[in-house]
Amino acid sequence: MAEDLRSRFTAALKTAMLARDAATTSTLRMITAKLKDTDIAARPSGVTAVPEEQIVAMLRGMAKSRRESVELYRQGGREELAAKEEAEIAVIESFLPQQMDAAAAEAAIREAIAESGATSIKEMGKVMAVLRAKHAATMDLGKAGPMVKAALGG
Repeated sequence: MAEDLRSRFTAALKTAMLARDAATTSTLRMITAKLKDTDIAARPSGVTAVPEEQIVAMLRGMAKSRRESVELYRQGGREELAAKEEAEIAVIESFLPQQMDAAAAEAAIREAIAESGATSIKEMGKVMAVLRAKHAATMDLGKAGPMVKAALGG
C-alpha cells in the first residue's frame, strides 16, 4: 500500500466535500469518527494510533453491521433505508484490501495446514492461527473456519 488508510480517508473526504457528494461525505465522517473512538479506546494500553490491521478490522465490522441492517430494512419493506446502507457499504469496502477468491483461500488453507502440521480437527486452532497471522487482511476468517474444518476431515 503506497499510502496508509488514515491519509486515504482524509483525501477521499476532501474530494467528496469538493464534489458536494453528501452521502460519501457523511459515510467518511462516520468512518473517521469511529476511528477516533477506536484510537481513544486504545489509549489506556499506551497506543496513540491503532495499526492498519485494526483499522481494517474496524471497517469490516462497520460493513458487517450495515449488511445486517440492510436485511432487516428489506424484511420491513424499507427499501430506501436499505439503499442508503448499501451505499455506505460501498464506500467502506472501497478502503478494504481485495478479498481472496475461493481458489486462493483453499491454497492458503492447504499451506497453513502443512505449515502447522495439523492432522486432525482437534488442531484446527493451529491452522486458524497461521491463517490469521498471514492472511487476516485479505481472507474472511469466518468463511475460512468451515473450509479448514472440511480440509481436516471434520
